[in-house]
Amino acid sequence: MRIIGMDPGYAISGFGVIDYDNGRFKVVDYGVVTTDSHLLMSDRLKIIYESYLELIDLHQPDEAAIEELFFNTNSKTVIAVGQARGVHILASINRGIEIYEYTPLQIKQGLVGYGRAEKKQVQEMVKIMLNLSAVPRPDDAADALAVAICHAHSIKSKELFKL
Repeated sequence: MRIIGMDPGYAISGFGVIDYDNGRFKVVDYGVVTTDSHLLMSDRLKIIYESYLELIDLHQPDEAAIEELFFNTNSKTVIAVGQARGVHILASINRGIEIYEYTPLQIKQGLVGYGRAEKKQVQEMVKIMLNLSAVPRPDDAADALAVAICHAHSIKSKELFKL
């Protein structure tokens, strides 16, 4: 199964594409989509949308996984990230890709086994699980790969409990 993981953002959005088969992972691609802060928000959202359509068309994932929003104290940032997140979801749905959502707590728990794990611990587990020589950079790409791995583990759990 091919999974695209997405770490939504409007300035920097991470993506990670992995293949998951019988408990084994293979990295297909990872990186970031960036937008210029001088652009109108509508133009930034268009860039994100078109970039994710291209990524989906290129890699043909079977499923998509995205991180749920983490609410902080800056409501303006939350709204902007929420808009970008909606564009990520729209790109997936418009390409017929089912999308699954995971909280930061679920992602940390799925990779490290502890929901309050530090970012560096999660990144190190991404490196180990994907057999990479270094932690993927930038952080947004590593986060997107973590979302994809979390989803793969979720699939594995569901398969174990099928009757």
